[in-house]
Amino acid sequence: MMRKIAIAALIALAVGPAFAQTPPAGTPTRIRGTVDKLDGQNLTVKSRDGQMLTIELAANVAVITLVKKSIADIKAGDYVASTGVKGTDGKIHAMEVRIFPEAARGTGEGQYPWDLMPDSIMTNATVGKVDQRPGSFLERTYEERQRKPDDLEAQEGQRPIAIHAPENLAHSDTGIVMLRRLLREQLKRIEEGLDPINVVRDPSSNKRIQTGAWNTILSPAEAAALPYSEDL
Repeated sequence: MMRKIAIAALIALAVGPAFAQTPPAGTPTRIRGTVDKLDGQNLTVKSRDGQMLTIELAANVAVITLVKKSIADIKAGDYVASTGVKGTDGKIHAMEVRIFPEAARGTGEGQYPWDLMPDSIMTNATVGKVDQRPGSFLERTYEERQRKPDDLEAQEGQRPIAIHAPENLAHSDTGIVMLRRLLREQLKRIEEGLDPINVVRDPSSNKRIQTGAWNTILSPAEAAALPYSEDL
């Protein structure tokens, strides 16, 4: 199965003709892409720009994998690598954070340009402190969060991009199912060139629906007798 990888190649690379320019021997080259195949010590990767690159792996090549963590796992004193981009407020906003094992403390320390996305910046440093939002899940134990989850945990627990397939919807989620079905139906209408529900293009038909449910308690007949322009 194809896997996404990010290879920080601190080894001598033998890259195929797809490279427009071959870096000088011994120059570290970072390659991001999808593994195509591994043939002995030759790794073939399809880079982000579509090039097929062949990498000759060193005999002592090291393979590093990632384990999913949450913000709650970051503690003062941890050595981390944070990739971010500078916002309009002048601050660097993190897009991802990696917690190094203790044995890797000091790796690549400093701040420098990175290739995760345009204008991204890598910061490798020791965590000074972690600010916690009052009432957030960071201040509670795992058991407490499971027994009484708050809104923040409900949102972040869906993963960065929510995937509906693994959900285990219950009877109480009927409203969610109905809303999603309604949204899919209206999106299909837009694709077919039709208007979705509640779009009224004729000004003469664009009238307020009388419900009698305003702050003033009126019967439906009393509410219907009021001029359209008059507030209840």
